[in-house]
Amino acid sequence: MLQIDRWKRILILGICLLGLLYALPNAFYARVEAHNDAAAQIEASGVETPELLAARDAWPSWLPAGLVNLGLDLRGGAHLLGEVQVDQVYKSRMDALWPELRRALAEDRETVGAIRRVDAPEGELRVEIGNPDQIARAVEIAREFSDPVTTLTGAGQQTLDITGSGATLSIALSDAEKAVTDDRTIQQTLEIVRRRVDEVGTREPTIMRQGTDRVLIQVPGIGSAAELKELIGTTAQLTFNPVVGTTGDADAQPGVGQTVAPSIDQEGVYYILDSTPVVTGEDLVDALPATDQNGLPSVNFRFNPTGARAFGSYTSANVGQPFAIVLDNEVISAPVIRQAITTGSGQISGSMDFDQANQLAILLRAGALPAEMTFLEERTVGPELGQDSIDAGKVAAGVGFVLVVALMIGSYGMFGVFATVALAFNMVLLFAILSAIGATLTLPGIAGIVLTIGMAVDANVLVFERIREELKTARGPARAIEAGYEKAMSAIVDANITTLIVAGILFVLGSGPVKGFAVTLTIGIVTSVFTALYVTRLITVMWFERARPKKIEV
Repeated sequence: MLQIDRWKRILILGICLLGLLYALPNAFYARVEAHNDAAAQIEASGVETPELLAARDAWPSWLPAGLVNLGLDLRGGAHLLGEVQVDQVYKSRMDALWPELRRALAEDRETVGAIRRVDAPEGELRVEIGNPDQIARAVEIAREFSDPVTTLTGAGQQTLDITGSGATLSIALSDAEKAVTDDRTIQQTLEIVRRRVDEVGTREPTIMRQGTDRVLIQVPGIGSAAELKELIGTTAQLTFNPVVGTTGDADAQPGVGQTVAPSIDQEGVYYILDSTPVVTGEDLVDALPATDQNGLPSVNFRFNPTGARAFGSYTSANVGQPFAIVLDNEVISAPVIRQAITTGSGQISGSMDFDQANQLAILLRAGALPAEMTFLEERTVGPELGQDSIDAGKVAAGVGFVLVVALMIGSYGMFGVFATVALAFNMVLLFAILSAIGATLTLPGIAGIVLTIGMAVDANVLVFERIREELKTARGPARAIEAGYEKAMSAIVDANITTLIVAGILFVLGSGPVKGFAVTLTIGIVTSVFTALYVTRLITVMWFERARPKKIEV
């Protein structure tokens, strides 16, 4: 019997109506944009002028107001040009080398004498030994920490330049190793920035290297460069440092190998820290927003095996001593070690709300930038291809829609009309989902939509051809329609699952425009299957119940 339960009818119509409500703001783009711009101006200025209020109230507040964001090639967005401070990486390398070198020299103390680190230019490590006549032995020990440079251009060269003069041992990265380090630092920065931007949604960013130490970042759908800077963070470096002491003087002079950092939630409190961290954010494998024992926002984190061993070893040897959790040179918390922490997991809590905890978790999960990034340019960029691209995309989609509609009606008559109505709802649902998730639409995304228009009627073709075959067996129209949908179901599902798998692979492995194409294609597949199997069937059933035809032609 050709019928659909009432609850199913209500559910299908409800989904279509909900999709229409979410897609509707895109049809009134200018009015909603005025509302959004006015809201931003009101928030920025704090003054609600009559003009701003009128613009804000142009769209009913009780209706969904989300829009499909347009990419840089269609609309524009935020532009940043950052310079990576690679010199900081040199300093970090020397700071990390010092504990190992100190241990090695201490094992030969009878020969080299007492050892201590002395002031040196940034990026250089200088050690003074007690027996100047044994400086050659100290140089020999230090060279054990130098390895061959691992690139063809640096073949035959060492990673460290080591010299001895008088009682002073000087160590710095070699020029070949600096070149390798610079390249690795820029590549790591590119990947981390890309991961941070991708964490908050499909924005199809343009992130590329410029010159030797600069990074170009363009992200559509963001209203200002300040918002993009907040998302990326300038350093977002997490470290766990031993606490030497506290002070109320912001200008206190720390000792050699020490630094001063302010407390983030205690005004006037400054911590004197050992500048060599126990572990860093690079040892993190996961970070999630959570709540602490008091129900306040916090972030749970977990180290990799290397970080867990280092953290466990340090806490085991320093029970009862404080240590600092430092983010961007600010002490988030300085708890006292009550017991050895050997599980490799911990929690950051302090003066933060739930949004800040979620943002911090995103930054930590995406990884720590290897060096600070100074922004040389901050501006909003206009469309690269602009209105011409939008118009061309509309023409392509419109022509494709008209041709598909003409083919379907010409081939299947009344059932082609049903498929056309379903195709229209398919586009409505597609834009509704894009609006709901805040996705960014670029030219590749438009290509995915045009492809969806062509693919959307495939399922209808399979169903209608199956109905034709059933009619040839002299079955009644009701039974032929029901059998057509039932027998075509497996073929429709199989065909779309294979396409969905490919779209998923493109989304996971691709980035930028490729990922945008995959998003629109994936959503289009889902909406196409829904409209073909449920919307067209509902329309057909409702028409059949009213017309009661004795004979149908497909």
